[in-house]
Amino acid sequence: MIRKCCSVLHMMDKKIYENVFMCLKASIRRCSTHQPDPNKGPLDGIRVLDLSRVLAGPYCSMILGDLGADVIKIENPGGGDDTRSWGPPFCGESESAYFLSVNRNKRSVCVNIKDKSGQDIVREIAKKCDVLLENYIPGKLSKYNLGYQDISKIAPRLVYCSVTGYGQTGPDAHRAGYDIIVAATGGLTHITGPEDGEPCKVGVAMTDLSTGLYAYGSIMAALLYREKTGRGQHIDCNLLSTQVASLVNIASNYLNAGQEAKRWGTSHASIVPYQAFETSDGYIMAGAGNDKQFQIICECMGLKDVACNPDFSTNRQRVTNRKTLLSVLQNRFKDDTTEYWLEALEGSGIPYGPINNMKQVFADPQVLHNDLIQTMDHPTVGTVKVVGPAVRFSESSTVLNHTPPTLGEHTKPVLRELLNMSDCEINVLMKNGIIK
Repeated sequence: MIRKCCSVLHMMDKKIYENVFMCLKASIRRCSTHQPDPNKGPLDGIRVLDLSRVLAGPYCSMILGDLGADVIKIENPGGGDDTRSWGPPFCGESESAYFLSVNRNKRSVCVNIKDKSGQDIVREIAKKCDVLLENYIPGKLSKYNLGYQDISKIAPRLVYCSVTGYGQTGPDAHRAGYDIIVAATGGLTHITGPEDGEPCKVGVAMTDLSTGLYAYGSIMAALLYREKTGRGQHIDCNLLSTQVASLVNIASNYLNAGQEAKRWGTSHASIVPYQAFETSDGYIMAGAGNDKQFQIICECMGLKDVACNPDFSTNRQRVTNRKTLLSVLQNRFKDDTTEYWLEALEGSGIPYGPINNMKQVFADPQVLHNDLIQTMDHPTVGTVKVVGPAVRFSESSTVLNHTPPTLGEHTKPVLRELLNMSDCEINVLMKNGIIK
């Protein structure tokens, strides 16, 4: 087909001829590539080479794996991902609960990338992949001939995503990125905690997790771009930029109104009421996102006189008279139990809910309905429970193909499958400490 078209186009300008020729080749290539199976996830046929460790990168690659991508996790033969040792608690004798939480749907391959032979193995695997994800300090992988400039020469269609603490360039680029440090630098710790208390860390590593989500979305966009152009690219994704971008309205308050941020506990700087209230036996979260909702919450609480008070008729006035209003609401909430208020607010249309501990979270009817507790059969631990994927698709599935792997569990199968290595070659590499 290409030759026939070329004969028609031979009189055309050489540049146009080349462009049409490349488009035709790309079109034919797309038609002949792997067609995803809806039952295997929307990313079936996409292969990810994962050189990341700890949380932000592994969280990203787990989401890709949940969507059907084949994720090959490269680990250090000396111990693997740092989180393998982050316990207690451990499941079985040695599998940390932390590692199990973010490493399902991956195949573990142990390769010593400090050795030239190990670098060659990773480079060869990269040629067979669509995405490379890494979270080394900028420049570190280039020393091993595995940086973007090195890999892009041998795999120009590869999407190469780097997750760092502060970015690829700049005064802090070579600092190691840790969630709690970047959360502090990026302002999250300053705005978290009791109003009159000390700054607090968030209960989970939200800066890491948000960065993983940014990386995931960026990878998806780069894959779409590749479909249009045939070219891969480098993605610079970092914790600091993610955290600052995630300040949203707090950032806007400062940048546009000069308003410095402060800690508000569970309450909101710009909406009143919108916070936790103590009940006679616990706590409940409740709020009013608009004036109509404020009227409703007052009616549900038997406080019609408060709803009619002109000092509280608009959100602006409620913010101004915050302390007086919250004192009235708090005193009323303490009159009854959490269960009483949950029933009183049922069907009201206002935002409300209990403050659950983990036992209550995983017994919640909606959590169970959303299938957020799933089980997998692990080769050493037995049955493990994992939090299921957070999204559903109408035309395809999320999948649980692989339990979180044991260290080096898939080294031999992957080297045979992707690099056509013989058992003899694999045994030599193992004997020399290149793989495990």
